Amino acid sequence: MSDAGSLIRSLSGRPAARNFHTFVINEIGAGIITGRFPIGSILPTDAVMMENYGVSRTVLREALRTLEAKGLVEARPKVGTRVSPSSRWNLFDAQVLSWHFEAQLDRRFIESLFDVRQALERRAADLAVRHRTAEQVRLLKYWVHQMDLSADSVEQHALADLEVHRLIAETSRNPLLRSVTGVVELTLALAATSGSLAERHETRLASTLRHEALVVAIEAGDPVQAAAAIDAIVVGDLTHTMKRFASPEA
Repeated sequence: MSDAGSLIRSLSGRPAARNFHTFVINEIGAGIITGRFPIGSILPTDAVMMENYGVSRTVLREALRTLEAKGLVEARPKVGTRVSPSSRWNLFDAQVLSWHFEAQLDRRFIESLFDVRQALERRAADLAVRHRTAEQVRLLKYWVHQMDLSADSVEQHALADLEVHRLIAETSRNPLLRSVTGVVELTLALAATSGSLAERHETRLASTLRHEALVVAIEAGDPVQAAAAIDAIVVGDLTHTMKRFASPEA
């Protein structure tokens, strides 16, 4: 689940296309993030995992190498594959972030997500104001319009929302700011599944209006208003997301 939008599409239970390699990565990766494979523990032997996941040794080893590159595990001779401390996890990796959606997240982690999102998106919007083209503004308006049309659909609204932010990152012309996409998608997924159904609908309507203000500011070349719009969007999503802690089901 590393393609942009995969996490949001999964909210409706839509099955994602997968192969054995990605299946094993997702199973072990999510298991680590959710604590099924605790930090510091040794993963089951190759033979056990090959049987559990129904894959060859080659597929398993490739999956473990991928997880090691993401900082989640470390292979040690004569010891096995150990789950790494969370301080080593690559939290800007979209796949690693998507696995957090399945975990019990605390307030501090959620606030950290939104804090990073706000800082990076403020910069992206500032650069987008300077570099936007007429075609990019047209596309931004298109995706905001899609947000408006899909206010009754959690998935479609969130996907259109994500496209707005992806396009702003692209418009910034700073390739490093594209790394914020995974953070944005996780925060949108959290917001989309927080609060009551009525609250979610009202939040989507309010979010659309805030995004309209953002696009107006970018088109007008107004960095101050663009920053204010980003702040309103992020704070609105954070405020709604925190409702999950007030819910009996949280």
